[in-house]
Amino acid sequence: MRVKVACVGGGPAGLYLSILLKRQDPSHDVTVHERDPEGSTYGWGVTYWRGLLDTLHAHDPETARALDENSVRWDEGVAHVRDLTTRHSGDRGHGIGRHRLLEILAARARSLGVRLEYAHPVTAGDLPADADLIVAADGVHSALRTRHADHFGTRLSTGRNRYVWLGTSKVFDAFTHAFVETGHGWIWCYGYGYGAGRSTCVVECAPQTWTGLGLDRAGEAGGLALLEKLFAHVLDGHPLFAGPAGMRWPAFRTLTNRTWYHGNLVLIGDAAHTTHYSIGAGTTLALEDAVALAGALREHTALPQALARYERERRAALLPAQSAARYSAQWYENLPRYLDLPPDRMFALLGQRHSPLLPHVPPRLYHRLDRAAGRLETLRRFKRWLGPRLSRTAQARALAARDRP
Repeated sequence: MRVKVACVGGGPAGLYLSILLKRQDPSHDVTVHERDPEGSTYGWGVTYWRGLLDTLHAHDPETARALDENSVRWDEGVAHVRDLTTRHSGDRGHGIGRHRLLEILAARARSLGVRLEYAHPVTAGDLPADADLIVAADGVHSALRTRHADHFGTRLSTGRNRYVWLGTSKVFDAFTHAFVETGHGWIWCYGYGYGAGRSTCVVECAPQTWTGLGLDRAGEAGGLALLEKLFAHVLDGHPLFAGPAGMRWPAFRTLTNRTWYHGNLVLIGDAAHTTHYSIGAGTTLALEDAVALAGALREHTALPQALARYERERRAALLPAQSAARYSAQWYENLPRYLDLPPDRMFALLGQRHSPLLPHVPPRLYHRLDRAAGRLETLRRFKRWLGPRLSRTAQARALAARDRP
């Protein structure tokens, strides 16, 4: 059945949904309305992992190939604590510039017949009247969602720490963390490459460190100079860059909604939910929203049933990511309690920060738990090896007993 769809917002979620809908049925009338001019975007690079590529390959191999070919990769992590450094192998990560990601998605959408209308803001008062479905892909500050905030049950919770999203010409060869102790408390950054000669560098600190260092009043030039000095040992003389909007230090806001649709209006991506940046899942979750919404619209011809299915599916799928993001944010807010640990222990904690226990575990107790976990993991591996063998032996004995006269 041919439908007319208006996607408000030309970010990853809106563009990828338009691609999937046109692949499902080329007769669909799909338009993406983006308020900003084409080629203007915020942010530096975004991260994703192999699982996202597998998902994209299953739904649109051409987009997946283009994404893969334009991404950088790493399979190690580095942690710098004071003058100590440790490096560990880990899961393969991918980075791509947000600008390049949007170029790929826009080109693919156009090739399928999607209309892209840039510099064309759509407000809550002038929605396309003849659209069968209106997709609010207009981000965390969604005007479409705000108009019906009571219906959606929108809630915002604000974290404690301050952070700033920067770029640098230093190309990190691994996912890099650096923790620096100052006279006003700890400040830390993490960085990852995303393209030729470019990396993302996110800096975070407690509010008292932010004000104590004067970052709240330093201005862009002064703030960048101070951060370049603090992280000189990982930047190797390379500069930091602020984005077009300047050097802003917000506290992260986690957004949730009680429901994700209202009539023929549905939320997707950051308009529906946000997860703390420290787990690097925002883009992945937005693209997965698009996959789920397209699938629900394919399976159900009645719009209410399709939107209900989409909401149920994504709510369930998001629970682990939302939980991990919440505990990761809390772990960073309690970070100073762990920074006297040896670097290898510190790095182990970085990988385990999504646990609901870690933000509340004293360092001395963590040492004991860590040693116990190591012994338990050895037992678990032995159990996984032994279990199938015992099962096969028991089955063979049962069969032999059954066949005995």
